Amino acid sequence: MSLKNTCILVIDDDPDVLIAVRLLLKTEVKKVVTEKNPENLPALLRETNFDLVLLDMNFKSSINTGNEGLYWLKRIKELNKTVPVIMITAYGDIDLAVRSLKEGASDFLLKPWHNEKLLTNIEEIIQKTKRADGAARKDAAENLIGTELLAESEAMKNIFFKLEKIAPTDANILILGENGTGKDLIAKAIHQKSLRAKQPYIKVDVGALTETLFESELFGHKKGAFTDAREDRVGRIEAANGGTLFLDEIGNITLQQQAKLLSVLQNRQVIRLGTNQPIPIDIRLICATNMPLQELANENRFRKDLIYRINTVEIMLPPLRARKDDIILLAKHFAKQYGAKYRKPSIELDKSALDKLMKYAFPGNVRELQYTMERAVIMSDDEELSEKDLLFSPIEATMSATHEQDNFNLSSIEKNTILLVIEKHNGNISKAAKELGLTRTALYRRLSKYDI
Repeated sequence: MSLKNTCILVIDDDPDVLIAVRLLLKTEVKKVVTEKNPENLPALLRETNFDLVLLDMNFKSSINTGNEGLYWLKRIKELNKTVPVIMITAYGDIDLAVRSLKEGASDFLLKPWHNEKLLTNIEEIIQKTKRADGAARKDAAENLIGTELLAESEAMKNIFFKLEKIAPTDANILILGENGTGKDLIAKAIHQKSLRAKQPYIKVDVGALTETLFESELFGHKKGAFTDAREDRVGRIEAANGGTLFLDEIGNITLQQQAKLLSVLQNRQVIRLGTNQPIPIDIRLICATNMPLQELANENRFRKDLIYRINTVEIMLPPLRARKDDIILLAKHFAKQYGAKYRKPSIELDKSALDKLMKYAFPGNVRELQYTMERAVIMSDDEELSEKDLLFSPIEATMSATHEQDNFNLSSIEKNTILLVIEKHNGNISKAAKELGLTRTALYRRLSKYDI
């Protein structure tokens, strides 16, 4: 195994030890950082993702516990519990060194050491750590299969591993990704793996709510609060109390709606329309959008304080074209699912069908693949699907062709995108403007600009 891509941190108050280790490792590893003062450890660990730490057992520092090495070992594990630590110790401290293994150290090294032995130990420990990390990612992926998430690509295994870490917490999550990448499935998986799994899971497509419906749907209302309020109604936020609230298409809400939502999240209470009585709420918030919120914030179209509030942890879902390893797996899953639904349980895909799937870019992502397979199962008269049975969405195919054309003039791309979205919504300017992330006025200006 090569250490060329590894970063190692060495903490020892003996300058001779630091020089010796630096000389030994500088030609073997990507980066070696040496430090005399262990009190700089937290800052160093925050700045760099180290693959291994070499830590002395004794320091002449302000901590002075008699076994400073164990103290700093504990601090390292608090800051990064997965990084392996090798303790550097004199012969007389072997009892402490053995104790350090129980406290989480990976190994200990006696002074003076043999260089070859040190390099061998470092290689073995880093390799073992990577294997354990890989196994953890695989387990995370397998544990999430039951939540309708199917994947074997490395990109999605990393997502699943992250979900296992964050799901048990109450951290607010922001899920980003293109349309059709499965943001709603990820949100549901987080809830199912959380400590709130037995409590309500409420999903709201806030992007589809009008200005008048937004407050009523989210906050609830009192009978008589407005013309059609014929009875008291519990809002979606209140309904999610104790559980998880998933706000989809959060990037599409107006600045006024953002201000109202921010107030609820900050105060942890809602007030139903038609009342002045605050109702305490306890929710775990998950939001999703296909829009670049940071860009919207820079254009003053999305409040930065709301971004901070909803974005404790961010998950970026890769498009299907970036996780090719999952295409066949998903295609076979959908073929089986729709084969059972439409009484064609023996449906299979031949090589030509698999080849066609792998060559296609899937601009509509997993959702497009799902609809493609459902249509193929319905229309096919054979038990084996071939390439002729796979017909991709004409809208998505046109958009894909637009992206792949040789003309990368920004005006041409913008004009084509506007035309496609207006066509998609059958000429409805309001819906087209919302999908494009524009106001109606801004869209009309562009229609005039491009003479559409």
